[in-house]
Amino acid sequence: MKRKRKNGGSVAAACQLRNGTAHPFTDLRGFVPLGLGEERIYRQLREAIPVLDAAIGKLVRLSGGFQVTCPSHAAQQALERFLQTVPCGRGQSGFDSFLRGYLDSLLTIGRAVGEIVVAGGRVRGICWGDATQIEIQENGSPMDIVLWGPDSNGKSHPLPYQHLLLLTTLDPEPEHPYGVSLFRGMPFLADILMKIYATIGTNWERAGNIRYSVICKGGEDMDPAAVQERGVQVAKEWARAMEDGKNGTVRDFVAVGDVEIKVIGGEAPILDSQIPVRQILEQLVAKTGLPPFLLGLNWSTTERMSTQQADILTSELWALRRTVEPAVAKICRTFLSLEGLDDRVEILWDDISLQDITQEAQADLYKAQAEKARKS
Repeated sequence: MKRKRKNGGSVAAACQLRNGTAHPFTDLRGFVPLGLGEERIYRQLREAIPVLDAAIGKLVRLSGGFQVTCPSHAAQQALERFLQTVPCGRGQSGFDSFLRGYLDSLLTIGRAVGEIVVAGGRVRGICWGDATQIEIQENGSPMDIVLWGPDSNGKSHPLPYQHLLLLTTLDPEPEHPYGVSLFRGMPFLADILMKIYATIGTNWERAGNIRYSVICKGGEDMDPAAVQERGVQVAKEWARAMEDGKNGTVRDFVAVGDVEIKVIGGEAPILDSQIPVRQILEQLVAKTGLPPFLLGLNWSTTERMSTQQADILTSELWALRRTVEPAVAKICRTFLSLEGLDDRVEILWDDISLQDITQEAQADLYKAQAEKARKS
């Protein structure tokens, strides 16, 4: 699985990050932010609230793709072919598959790890790993970090081929290098939202499966034994009438005396949840930076993306691109170096178009006219 290079080094022939272990989730209730160990909460947020899962997917897709340019024509062709066909594991191929998983992990838990799989002196694949299983430790200097991962026995140890590993963190804080998830600050509000949804389900279950209260009046002067016997007969007849109704047949309920029938809990109104749910969703959606209507939340009949919203969202997407660009460039340079080609490469991201093309063309025309007027 290993072979020595001419210069005495070694190359990795197998993935160090993928071990196929499952990750349990914890409840949102009782969550206390402690800096680490929050990743399971964030993953559960995506499962519990579809809007948040859709927001991550849209941010990843809106980040778009990129093109590469190299001074050498041979390096250009080889690198483009590599980016289109490189295996990424999990049945995926192509660099876009790796980038989607990498960005997904970065936004969800605040950091992403990847690996360049090398065998025979060539890059054989790239993959993203489970960042929750990786520890980051300083190697004597804050500028020099070492990634630790579990072995087959679950014991953490420094991964042997650090130069083949990728690490990207989202807005890391001074006290630790693990990055900040996009979902930080959401568990408290998400817990309230889940309570509202659970209550709505309970109320509608009660409304769809109602219970009745049958009261027979006028038994004050009767013998207690007769009252009991009459109650048993009324209960039997009522149960028979309800059972026949379930079978598709209609049966009248016949009783002697003044009988009052009420629905248990029918007087209690179901609370209107529209306002509190919207207030909470506004907070959650605002954290993602996406306009609400992009997530299917049409709170206004004439809602559309304004120029200011498009500019803000574009700046957020460009910031996300700048965060992952060093990892992308490292993969490209490593591939070109091992192929014996010129490793100089430039990443050119695709344009982000969130506005109407006609409006953009009109804006360019106005700029050109203003520039011409200044020169004249």
